[in-house]
Order: sequence, then structure tokens, then C-alpha cells
Amino acid sequence: MKMGSKTSLLLQEEEISQISMETGFTPYQISRLYSRFISLDKNETGQISSNDLMRIPELAINPIGHRIVEAFFTHNGKDVDTINFRQFVRTLAIFRPPGKNEEEQVTNSKDAKLKFAFSIYDIENSGTISTDDLLHILKMMIGSNMTEEELKAIAERTLTETDKQENGSISYEDFEKTLSLINADQIMNVKFLD
Repeated sequence: MKMGSKTSLLLQEEEISQISMETGFTPYQISRLYSRFISLDKNETGQISSNDLMRIPELAINPIGHRIVEAFFTHNGKDVDTINFRQFVRTLAIFRPPGKNEEEQVTNSKDAKLKFAFSIYDIENSGTISTDDLLHILKMMIGSNMTEEELKAIAERTLTETDKQENGSISYEDFEKTLSLINADQIMNVKFLD
């Protein structure tokens, strides 16, 4: 299938169809994402690293961009050094809003979006968010605009208000309940070009 660019010739029609079924992206969107992936793959290995993703200006200037990128490189609970195109698209599919006449898929469900967000805050990959995790994220986001004591007070208050099980950390269930109050999954939708 010719999609109008040299890079799309590397993807076979069957593969585009499979990726579309897995992710809900249209063939055109897949072709565009593949072009972007190829432009990030400076070594032409068919794999990109976290350093490659950090070359995206929007991620490079985001105070938690590094954590977002790290989340791309965790698959099946294991950290990996590189990802291929399919892994890249599957992660991006988390942020794809459901189409007008389409039910959300597992890949772009509310649960998938919230699990991705949870992984950004769970610095230690412990399955819970601790005061130290919150403090680390606050430091990344706020920097030196507040004192260490002020940041620690915010982290402790957040933990107290969110820790429904009162076990000293925020479980995924606590996180999900809190963020569902503000429809966080809707905020995490990204419009991909058609």
C-alpha cells in the first residue's frame, strides 16, 4: 500500500491493518506516526531510545517530560532501552480519544490512561505512590520556586487526602478514585491528525 511517502513503503498493508485494529488509528494516522518515528530513529535501527524521544521539543521543555518518556520504555512491568514502532504506537494509542461512533478500546480506555499517569508518579515502580514520589514530582514541576519544607507539606497533604486506605501511600485504586472526580481521562485525550 502506497501511503504517499518513502517511509510508509516500509510498512506493509497487512501490518498497517493489524496496527489499526490494535490501536484504532487510521492508516493515514499510522503513516504519519511512522514518518515521525523514522525521523526520531537517527541510527536507522527500527528502534528508538528515550534520548530520541527527548528530542521532541514539547517533551524536552515539559518539567515531567523525562518521566513521560520513561513510561514509554516500560513494557510488561520491565524497563527496556529501546522500543520499536509498534510499541511506540501502542503507547500513543492510550491518548487517542474514542471516535464518534466508536466505543473505547482497551488501549485507549480510562483505565489505560490512568495507569499511564500513575506510572509517571510512581517513581520507585513500587505499585504505590509514596511521599518521596510526590516530592520528587513536585520538585520536577515547581523547581526552586518553593522551599523543600513547602514542597514536603504539599506532598504530605496530598498523600493524606488521597490515601483512602490509610496505609501511608497512594494505591492505584486511591489514584483512580481521586482522578475520576475531575475526569482526568478526558484531559488525557490527544487529537491526532486525520
